[in-house]
Amino acid sequence: QVQLVESGGGLVQAGGSLRLSCAFSGRTFSSYAMGWFRQTPGKEREFVAAISWSGTTAYYADSVKGRFTLPRDNAKNILYLQMNSLKPEDTAVYYCAARLSNSGSYYYIDGSDYTFWGQGTQVTVSS
Repeated sequence: QVQLVESGGGLVQAGGSLRLSCAFSGRTFSSYAMGWFRQTPGKEREFVAAISWSGTTAYYADSVKGRFTLPRDNAKNILYLQMNSLKPEDTAVYYCAARLSNSGSYYYIDGSDYTFWGQGTQVTVSS
């Protein structure tokens, strides 16, 4: 069974940076495509970014493109979300997700495509 544990959330001022981590265990990390989603109270879960298992392809929501990156370390079984130039509207609980993937170039942007989810980490950006 895959387990995902997010960490790195916190309070930061607008314009600042945070790096979230998602520790993967239970299966072979390099066989799983990964993604980050976020959710605020009363709103639908929102796609943030996704990456193929090989790390060669990634996709970002327009709202974070150019500010967030998605490094993954297959040797350490960790997915990161590097968040720069943070804005108050980035405030949310951030979740990482995983799904088994046969293709090293596929990423998935629909939450229903993912099998496993972490418990989430809160990010709060003050203005």
